[in-house]
Parts: sequence; structure tokens; C-alpha cells
Amino acid sequence: MAKTAIAYKEKMKEISVLSLICSCLYPETRKNIMGDFEDLDIKTINKRASGQAFEVILKPSSPVSDAAHCVTRPPKREVSLEDIQKKLEAAEDRRRSQEAQVLQALAEKREHERDVLLKAMEENSNFSRMAEEKLQIKMEQNEENRMAYLAAIMERLQERERHAQEVRKNKELRDEVTA
Repeated sequence: MAKTAIAYKEKMKEISVLSLICSCLYPETRKNIMGDFEDLDIKTINKRASGQAFEVILKPSSPVSDAAHCVTRPPKREVSLEDIQKKLEAAEDRRRSQEAQVLQALAEKREHERDVLLKAMEENSNFSRMAEEKLQIKMEQNEENRMAYLAAIMERLQERERHAQEVRKNKELRDEVTA
């Protein structure tokens, strides 16, 4: 009964798809298309403007059709100890190969991390060296500016001292002339 219900559902799907295709391609009805199924008898009930109605009659299953659906397993092959050993060795080889691949991937990852770390250390060293050089240049420039500023102050001080001596000398001369 279950086989009949499943077959019925499958045939209904086929019929609906077949009906749709036929109605699209061939608007006129074809009676020979409706009777092509082996275990189904399909009869048109009535024709309407909105569509068609069908009556699906399942034929009883025959012993020949049951034998066609029954599939036998191939005979099971004898498994020998040698075959088992070969399969175990192959599995061990696959395990070793996979382990080697994992170890290789880890080694590559560590190598990459080491390269990145070395590059970062080198860039840090270069940055430190450049910062130190810039600081040294800035300090030298500040020292030169300071020395130039001090020299200018000393020059002005000496100029004032000369001017003060000249004023004193002029004052003494004026005092001598008036005295």
C-alpha cells in the first residue's frame, strides 16, 4: 500500500508537470498522451475554460513490476588480513602526511612571525636612530643660537662700556675746560 501511495504521488507530480507543458505547447487536447503510463489509467473527466479535470486510476501491481523494483546487493567481498594491513598503513600514512602538513604550516607561521618581529625591531631601531639624529641636530642648532645670542649681548655690553668711557672722558674734558 505504501508503494502505491508513493507511486501515486510521483505520478501526480509527473502528470501536473506534463499537463502544464502540454497545455503550454499544445493547447488542443491529445488523448494518446494521457494513456502512456504503465501503472496508471488517466481519464479526462470534463473540460472547462478554467482548466481540465482528470481521474487517475492506479492499476494493481504485478509480480513482474515488483521484481523490477527490487534491487539486490552485490555480494560482499571477503576482507583479508593483508587488505586490513594495507588499509591501516594507508591510514597511518595519511595521518603522518596530515601531521607533517600541520607542522609545516606551523613552521611557516612561526617563520612569518619571526620575520614580522625582526622587521618591527628594525623599523623601531631606525626610528630611534632618526629621532636621536634629529634631536642631536636640534641641540647643536640651539647651542649655536645660544652662542650667537651671548656673543651679541657681549658685543652690546662692550659697546655700552665704550660709550660710557667716551661719555666720562667728555665729561672730564668739559670739567677741565670749565675749571
